[in-house]
Amino acid sequence: MDLQIKDRVAIVTGSARGLGAATARKLAEEGARVVITDIQAEQANKTAQALNEDGLQAHCIIADITKSADVQRLVEQTIEHFGGVHILVNNAGFPRDKYLVKMSEEDWDLVMEVMLKGAFLACRAVMPHFINQGWGRIVNISSRAHFGNPTQANYSAAKAGLIGMAKALAIEEGRYGITVNCVAPGFMETEMVQALPTYETIKERAVQMQPVKRVGKPDDIADAVTFLASESASFITGEVLHVTGGRYG
Repeated sequence: MDLQIKDRVAIVTGSARGLGAATARKLAEEGARVVITDIQAEQANKTAQALNEDGLQAHCIIADITKSADVQRLVEQTIEHFGGVHILVNNAGFPRDKYLVKMSEEDWDLVMEVMLKGAFLACRAVMPHFINQGWGRIVNISSRAHFGNPTQANYSAAKAGLIGMAKALAIEEGRYGITVNCVAPGFMETEMVQALPTYETIKERAVQMQPVKRVGKPDDIADAVTFLASESASFITGEVLHVTGGRYG
């Protein structure tokens, strides 16, 4: 299937590694020109370099998406380098898991700032360009955690917020040929998750609760995002695509 994203320009936040890196690679393999952006400068540059060495089109821009000036610079430099911007994947985020009574304000604020404020700033920065060209795709990486998880009040709230934001923007911007959707991953086998001391226990429990008896892979998310970013999904907006192996609650 031709997804018709050849030469589209995509910004993928938090794409130094993990789901973001896999998504950037998949978009690039479909012909998009991708911007790798992260605060992890060394790893982000390595990821972009690996794509270029494979004959794909990638460029690295280091930016802190919680800072408005950084996000504006990210978009401006993307346009300067590639000549435009068409796709935004709001992937950046991380957990700070604790029971509520032990959760600090910093634990709450950091998770909210990166995931929700970062997505807001990025959407606001690209939107005028999307509107002017009459085409745009925004995909927010939410999570099955939007249903709620113990020790994840901050993370669950932020992931639910990304869904609410997507639904609002889908209504607001659809008339301009812009779609806004979410992908909600379930348990995914990423470097960050594999490094947890309780990884094997978490993995076993997750697989037991899923109808599809395997762990999710970064490419499972990358495939879903790439579809929603394509012309094939032009009549889909305001939706949440759960990539969870059938697990919802």
